This record gives sequence, C-alpha cells and structure tokens, in this order.
Amino acid sequence: MRTTISLIIILIYSSVSAQNIVTKNTQKVVYNNYNNGKVDPNSGISLIYSDGIVYLSKPDSKIRYFMDYHNKQNVTIINYEDSLFSSITSFDSLPEPKIEGDTDSILGYRCKHASFMAFSNKIDVWYTSEARIVGAPYRNYIPNDSALVLKVVINGNRSLIADSIIELRNYEVLESQMDKAKPISEPQFEELKIKSRYTTMPIFNNETINFDPDYWKDNAYDSVTDVYHYSKGAVIMKKITLPEILKKGASVFAKLTSWSAGDAYDRTGSVFVIVPKDGKLSMLDAIKDSLGVLPLYFDNDGKKYQGIINTTNYEPPIELMRFFTSFGVGHFNDLRVINNYPWKEAAVYNQDVTSVIPVNVNEIWIGVFIGNYDKGGHRVNLELNIYPSFEDDEVKTKFVQPLFSTVNILEMSNQEYGRLFNNDTLKVNLTLPDSIENLQLIYTSTGHGGWGGGDEFNPKLNQIFIDGELIYSIIPWRTDCATYRLFNPASGNFGNGMSSSDLSRSNWCPATLTPPYFINLNELCPGEHNIEVVINQGKDDGGSFNHWGVTGVIVGDEISK
Repeated sequence: MRTTISLIIILIYSSVSAQNIVTKNTQKVVYNNYNNGKVDPNSGISLIYSDGIVYLSKPDSKIRYFMDYHNKQNVTIINYEDSLFSSITSFDSLPEPKIEGDTDSILGYRCKHASFMAFSNKIDVWYTSEARIVGAPYRNYIPNDSALVLKVVINGNRSLIADSIIELRNYEVLESQMDKAKPISEPQFEELKIKSRYTTMPIFNNETINFDPDYWKDNAYDSVTDVYHYSKGAVIMKKITLPEILKKGASVFAKLTSWSAGDAYDRTGSVFVIVPKDGKLSMLDAIKDSLGVLPLYFDNDGKKYQGIINTTNYEPPIELMRFFTSFGVGHFNDLRVINNYPWKEAAVYNQDVTSVIPVNVNEIWIGVFIGNYDKGGHRVNLELNIYPSFEDDEVKTKFVQPLFSTVNILEMSNQEYGRLFNNDTLKVNLTLPDSIENLQLIYTSTGHGGWGGGDEFNPKLNQIFIDGELIYSIIPWRTDCATYRLFNPASGNFGNGMSSSDLSRSNWCPATLTPPYFINLNELCPGEHNIEVVINQGKDDGGSFNHWGVTGVIVGDEISK
C-alpha cells in the first residue's frame, strides 16, 4: 500500500538552525513488532530513507542513528552536555551474514534469507534488492549495501515485519550534522550513551571518615563542600534537595566507594537518611545537641539504648545501605605485597535504594558512618544515580516509615551497641494507615562479636513477630567471604592457608554490602500493631560482647482517595 502524506519533523538542538532543514522526496518503511506470533500494536518502529541516508531515530532524540550509504557506514550522534559527538562504524566491519537457501514474499517483493549470530542470539533477516530504497531496522545486520530488510526474526520468537512502504512528499529532513560532531571511539561513545540516560547526584567526594576528637571538636563544618563532620569524625552529613524526577517513579541507586587512609580493620558502615519532621525528634537533634535528647529503650537488665525505636515524638534514621570496610584496601596495598595478589584499589558498593528514598519531601539529610578509632581512618565517595521510569503512568506516593535501628551511628559519641538481645527482645509499636497497599518490612541484620565463640562467626536465629504471631524467621549468614580476598591486604593469614577475611560471618563479609530482606506484609490490617524482633544472641565473654545491628523500615504505596 502506497499513500502520500506530509510530515514536518522539528529537531531542536542548541547548535541547530533553520538552514539545516532541506526538503526531499523520501520513503518510510513501517514495521510491526511480533512476540511469539502476536502483534504488539504499541511497539512498532520505522525507518526513513532519503537520498542515500537512512534515519532510524526520531529527530528530537538525544541519540540519533543513521545509515550512510554514500560512505558505507553507520553513524551515531549524541548531544551530551550541549556538545555533539559521533561514532562511526564501517559496513565492512559489521557481522558477516550466512546466506540461507529459502525465500519469502513480503509486500510483493521476493526476499532472500540471511542469518547472523550476535551475543549468542540468532538473527534471521529477509531482504530484497528490488526496491528503490535500502536500509534495515537493525543497522548492524545487513546482508549487503543494496539490501532493504523487510523482516527480522530474533531467536525464532520475536519478529519485526514490514507492514507498509510509504512515500513522503515535501518531507523536511534534518541534515545529519555528521560533519559538526566530534568523532570519538565506540567505547567512549557507549560510555556517553549510558551516562546520558540517567542523572548522577554527587554527594561526597574524597571525604575523610576517621576518629580525631581534637581536630573535629571545633571543625565540624566544611563551608566549601557543605559537608558536616560529627561524632569525632566518624559521621559525615550533607543536606540535599531531591530532584523532581523522583516523584515520577525514578529508580535510585546509591554508589559508595571506600578505601583505607590508615585504618587496617574491617568496620561497620552505614549510609543513612534523616528526614526532620515538625514536632518529632530525629538523630539530627542528637548530632547537633547530645544523645541526651533521644528517647531511651531499657532492656531487662536495665541497660539503656538511645534512639533505637520509633515513638510518638521520635523517628530513627532510614538506612539506605549497610556496608563493611575491607581490611585496609588502598593504604596497605604497598605495605603487604604478595606475589600473584593484585590488591584492589578500593571497595565499591552499589545498591538499589528506591524503596527507602522518601520522595514526598524536598530536602533530606544524607550521611555515612564508619565505626573506627583510627586517626587516618577511611576515605569515601558517594553518589546517587537516578534512572527515569520506563512507564509514563501516574506514580503512586510512597509510604516510608522507619521503625527501629540498633546501628549505633553515634558510636564515637557513646551511643550504645545493640546488645539487648541476650536478655530481651526489641519491641516497637506501629500505627498503620488505612490507605497503604503493597506493604513490606525491609529488614537488615548483621551479627557481631569477633572472637571464636562470638556471634560474628556463629549462625544465630532471627525471628520477627507481629502481634505475637511469627511472620519471618531466618539465620543471616554469609559463606562467600573468600570471594573478596583481593580487597583485604591487611587481613591476617592463618597457618592453615586461610585468611581472616575468608571466614564466614553473620550476614556480612569484609569489603561487601549487606542487602536487606523484603518481608511481605500485605495481610496486615490498618491500625495498631506490635512488632517484636527476637535474636538468639550469645552471652558475653569477659570483656568481649556480642551485638546485632538491625534496622527495619515499613514501606508501601499510598492509595489515592
């Protein structure tokens, strides 16, 4: 079927002017997409051929794809940070086709069959040389430079089949701007493509987290970077403004890079968020004032714990990421050189934190804690990578309510360790609104007690009860710590050939993060509830004691009324 239509396509670039637009007679090939033989009416694509150039992207796309038959090459152009860059691939370097023996008839054209293999995928194409135009919907798979590909089948179950070829008269074509773009290598171009698709929010850059009471006593604020150093240097914090894209269903990943600046040991670390609320205390009040402002929790022995549960007038921090530093990666690499042990330069932790990022506020405080007593301490970088949603549908408002946290991020200001489980349980009340669905408890647990009989090296049962009913039970345990040996140059080596960093632990390893457990609570009714955490914590041994870092956050989606 051939019809005549008029289209005007406008591309806006800062470097583009009206003189880049020319009018030519062109042809448009429209392809339907099929999955397992069923057409998907919303995912068809098209190509436009005009005077030896095939246009494979919309004119207003940030990344534009062309097939240049004059010079027999594929060209990709990207507008990145107000500059144009191009990547060029010669047709000669494209995958070689295997010509098959069968044929097909598509849109009245006799089509030959060729196949390709790419990244373990089989790609079959049917093409004709009888049309007045050339091109392919997948530009890397062309049998020859005189072929028009009318059908593509991937792995036998996904297809693109040409539905029509339409003549476009008085069609305004934007010049490709190939001569205005700076050529770069394909690997460089791929990097820009990926970076252009998401937003990076730098939070901390090469910041020190250490223990130096003399220095940090009067020097808590760096006005150049807007970074606050608290708790004798073991906590860094910054107030940030959240971008609007978070309210549109974007995904958020926290990426932390850490390396030793003098500390040789594996330490507990936490990336956390504090959201100050009118009428409620937060850990920020304790940071700015003292631990004495926080509500106390008493165990059965009368030991007090500061600010570990949510109350009517206090909200604990929201933990984004639990991580553990390595044994000295970076600082000790050259101090312990071992043949065939190429030590890593830093430990990198990258975690999806979408579920626990509050999006119904404009500003939050974000911080990093590393428990250490070393003047050199550690260095860290932190960034939030924000990826747009795949969907255009309306996004529901998230419900995020922190319930408890025994991770003592103010350890160096004498906040107590989570030692209560050897004689008590952790109890917290929850008032659940009636407008929440997809309810989950996000629970993170790591055990500590660093001697042979301590909880760090012995599996211990964790249980969670709601209103007296057991709803979750697990033994948090990691057996893969030897995987990370090359991150731990300062780790001690034993007489049997093992390293301390190899040993299995209670849900953590040196140089790793500890992902949380997602516990489904969809059956939980609105109203008042009691949540109880029970851990089979071991007994203390003289001056050595066990403790557990547990955090819990209730999340869900608010139902529109």
